[in-house]
Amino acid sequence: MAITITEAAASRVATFLENRGKGIGLRLGVRTSGCSGMAYVLEFVDELNEEDTVFEEKGVKVIIDAKSLVYLDGTELDFAKEGLNEGFQFNNPNVSSECGCGESFNV
Repeated sequence: MAITITEAAASRVATFLENRGKGIGLRLGVRTSGCSGMAYVLEFVDELNEEDTVFEEKGVKVIIDAKSLVYLDGTELDFAKEGLNEGFQFNNPNVSSECGCGESFNV
């Protein structure tokens, strides 16, 4: 099982953590939500939980809880700017469909 992170996303996460002044990494998870069933969750991590799996790449730790890992295996976390919009993008090979607004997905 693996999670990867692009150079753009790693740089953005490192900047966020530096500006925040604390934290060991970024938690990537899923929760039940939206019209397609699941939504991504991103949050800073100050301490690990027992069931966490840590992926470290490009100097950034991405932390995933055991329940989310099943849905996120193989995902690439990216960061992109498109016109006036910018944000993290999830290239998840497990997704079978997404809602029209792009806020949720189904596996």
